[in-house]
Amino acid sequence: MSSAETIVDDTEEAMLSAIDAYERELGAYRTGKASPALVEGIMIDYYGTQTRLKDIAGINTPEPRLLVIQPWDQTAVPAIEKALIASDIGISPVSDGKIIRLPIPDLSEERRKDLCKQCHKRAEEAKVNIRNHRRHANEEVKKFEKDSSLNEDLMHDLLKNIQDKTDDYIKQVDDLAAKKEKEIMAI
Repeated sequence: MSSAETIVDDTEEAMLSAIDAYERELGAYRTGKASPALVEGIMIDYYGTQTRLKDIAGINTPEPRLLVIQPWDQTAVPAIEKALIASDIGISPVSDGKIIRLPIPDLSEERRKDLCKQCHKRAEEAKVNIRNHRRHANEEVKKFEKDSSLNEDLMHDLLKNIQDKTDDYIKQVDDLAAKKEKEIMAI
């Protein structure tokens, strides 16, 4: 069982990891600009093993609207093409047998709005995750108080500190979502 002083630190670390996960997910949202994050997490059936694309190929952006995927093993090209077509990125790969090119088309207004909805849905999930960490930390602090390990003033200080950190991280999620929405809606 962690001490009362480490509860706040552990909670902050957990909240920060929730923010990091949300940022990684936002990177995979297509905004009309080429970004390796769009495809690097796509799972490829590579010799019977599910492998992330970034682990079997180099992904580059030679132009603002073009992704180039160069597999280290040329025999993986068909499997990569198949996975890209099956993914929900909505881009058709163009292959010459050695290199796969993904031309990034302009987003339609409807697709932009749909991406914004997905972004906000994930933001809500990230905020729920952060609030769950807060709830868990509050329960731990209250257990210490019941065990008479904490005086009431220290307990209230810890609870306030946890709430302040929660508010800060939720604001960060909102800021990230607003920034991504602005990026998605930019024409």
